Amino acid sequence: MNYLIGPIRELLTMDGLPEQGPIADELLQPVPNAGILFDENGIVETGDFESLKAKSTEQPIKIIELKDDFVCLPGFVDSHTHICFGGSRARDYAMRTAGKSYLEIAAEGGGILDTVRQTRKATQEELTAGILKRIVRHLSEGVTTCEVKSGYGLSVNEELKMLRAIQQANSKTPADLIATCLAAHKHPFDFEGAKQEYLAEVIEKLFPVLKDENLCSRIDAFVEQEAFQAEDVYNYFKAAKELDFDITVHADQFTATGSAVAAEHGAVSADHLETSTNKEIQLLAESGVVPVVLPGASLGLGCNYAPARKLLDAGLPLVIASDWNPGSAPMGDLLCQAAILGAAEKLSAAEIFAAITYRAAAALKLTDRGKLVKGQKADFILFPTSDYREILYNQGKLKPEQVYKNGQKIN
Repeated sequence: MNYLIGPIRELLTMDGLPEQGPIADELLQPVPNAGILFDENGIVETGDFESLKAKSTEQPIKIIELKDDFVCLPGFVDSHTHICFGGSRARDYAMRTAGKSYLEIAAEGGGILDTVRQTRKATQEELTAGILKRIVRHLSEGVTTCEVKSGYGLSVNEELKMLRAIQQANSKTPADLIATCLAAHKHPFDFEGAKQEYLAEVIEKLFPVLKDENLCSRIDAFVEQEAFQAEDVYNYFKAAKELDFDITVHADQFTATGSAVAAEHGAVSADHLETSTNKEIQLLAESGVVPVVLPGASLGLGCNYAPARKLLDAGLPLVIASDWNPGSAPMGDLLCQAAILGAAEKLSAAEIFAAITYRAAAALKLTDRGKLVKGQKADFILFPTSDYREILYNQGKLKPEQVYKNGQKIN
């Protein structure tokens, strides 16, 4: 059965826009009084609602007629999250806003390793329930595809527990959850050997299970002084690529060290980039690595935003993700963060929408979503307004009133 929804006051298909570099708002060209003809397999056609409606006399079409004004966008893609975790880090946040540093908080039992302890205490079923609770909210806010990392297990068995929880959650939600293994998040507090010995154990004992159980196709590492450095992850990423995993890197968050690692290993993306300079930006541009910026972490830590404007002006395909996690980025509101970053970095509406739709899909190597054109997934969201500019103007407070995933209405 085909369905036709409309009339939509403004339809932003995101089609025909540049894959890289700056985008002027004049290129958006919203389709007025539009309709989307779709089925469960994807979008059949978009265009003028009345013209599409006339086709209902030629073939069976169920019409979903909209009485109010709506602006329609593709479903959002959040390409970097940590929504599989146990416990809370509210204590950390209170300490941070009171003036304590990242290292001071860690010394008092906080930080990533605190979440590791709490995640290890959680059962797989409890982790699955936590993911599902968070993805329900994400879906209601227009995120129809969401990357989810492990990284709070930091042992073979605990990382497997997390990745199985992500897989289990994916089977229970309409959203698409894209799993990433972040076993190289931090050196485990209870592993007696050196960092490279820990990573060697992950290569030997975890990577084969990831393949056997089809738990993920992506490998990540946190490249930073207090995590893993370039020499630590060299063999790790080399082994991952030999097994046909895609590579992504937590890069340049506190020091500008990770971009070079991402470029050297042919990573799909380098994520964070708060300390990237012109040198790192040029390196990313030359290597074809997608830059993913995470304004939620900047808000949570009270630090500078990544140089989003410079990344775009260097011809890169800027992506914005939420980094939703229990420590540095607990907000998890992708649209709010994107709007705030846009004001700070002087991004056009077109650049922001591209960064959370088709360019974000590309950061996950997904080619079947992010645009509302024939053959793409029927993932689309309807905002209760007549002007697309209202969405970012309201800085995330204007939420979608209707969300469709794979042609099914979610809310």
